[in-house]
Amino acid sequence: MTESVLAQPFTLSCGQILPNRIAKAAMSEQLANRDGTATDELRRLYAVWARSGAGLLLSGNIMVDRDALTEPGNVILDDARDLDSIRAWTGAAHETDTLIWAQINHPGKVAVSPFNRRPVAPSARRSSVPGYNIRKPRELSHADIELLVAKFARTAQLAVAGGFDGVQIHAAHGYLLSQFLSPLANSRADEWGGTEAGRRKLLLDIVAAVRDTVGPRIPVSVKLNSNDFVHGGFSDEQARNVALALDDAGVDLLEISGGGYEQPAMTGVATGQSDTGEGYFADFARRIRDVSGIPLMLTGGLRSPRTMESLIGSGTVDVVGIGRPLTFAPTYPRAIISGHIPDLPKGAPRMGYRPADGYLELAWHNDQLHRIAAGKTPQRKPGLRTISRAIGRVSVAAAKQVTIPR
Repeated sequence: MTESVLAQPFTLSCGQILPNRIAKAAMSEQLANRDGTATDELRRLYAVWARSGAGLLLSGNIMVDRDALTEPGNVILDDARDLDSIRAWTGAAHETDTLIWAQINHPGKVAVSPFNRRPVAPSARRSSVPGYNIRKPRELSHADIELLVAKFARTAQLAVAGGFDGVQIHAAHGYLLSQFLSPLANSRADEWGGTEAGRRKLLLDIVAAVRDTVGPRIPVSVKLNSNDFVHGGFSDEQARNVALALDDAGVDLLEISGGGYEQPAMTGVATGQSDTGEGYFADFARRIRDVSGIPLMLTGGLRSPRTMESLIGSGTVDVVGIGRPLTFAPTYPRAIISGHIPDLPKGAPRMGYRPADGYLELAWHNDQLHRIAAGKTPQRKPGLRTISRAIGRVSVAAAKQVTIPR
């Protein structure tokens, strides 16, 4: 039997070798302690995924600032005192030869209102998504931006010290760096706005600072939207230009995704998103490959071995990312490499309002993460009880985050 191209290793420009071409894409676990340290549940979850067959595990959001969270239960890494729990977490992931990278992030204006007293953004414009726009964000000053660059670099440094094998900078899905890239969210007229070059300056500054901090042998990755799917927002042409700039900056792996809180294209729910079945953003990946040799990872809607092998075998991308299937079938990558397609449940029920539909989909899958982390089996039926439990858990955690001093 011929070995699948998905089983082949891949060498990054920094010298690190990925054991195969399948990565567990980042999913927000919401399993940290209130102080942002990693829990036994988080370690248990990644010990399971270490045996998944994926060559690379990407963590969920690790926050660079403890005063700016995307949701309750985020891991926060801004202090060396947090390293013991981080080392235990990465140690669990290293029970096999799987690699683990830290995805580092700042939410900007989509920091959930109850426990982010004054969100920040490139410009003082509210998010249009209910639940994320109670407080008008404060526009970041020059000093704030310089401090932000330092925070990303510091978190990257701590991540490597804590045992992570690489770092991914999150610049997609409507978070802060994605906001800077968007002409809709960034109306600045200074060096961090005004033009495409200005809007991508912060991302490039952070890439350079992280590289200087972790050195040439540690992978530095970026997660980038192919499109925001919002009128007047970040377009695929602008994304192409950012990708070329990231190639020039020496990024080791560019992960392609799309959408955000307003248009959750990463879950397959967005206005104007083509119904291509698998690989929501594959067409954009092909356009990048036509003009750049930057190593590419594609995430979003990939399910079958045939599609993944075609994408890798044709050279369209170098790595495929699988996220939500691993919440129901934790050994999904191993099965895919063997040519099997594990049976997966259908999606969560939809209400017809895209932000809510995207949130319900994510809540349902997040509930399965928590079941695996608790040593339970996933619950395959997306009933209202399952979704209500997931939403209720987040609400209770948010209340604790607000009312109990840290």
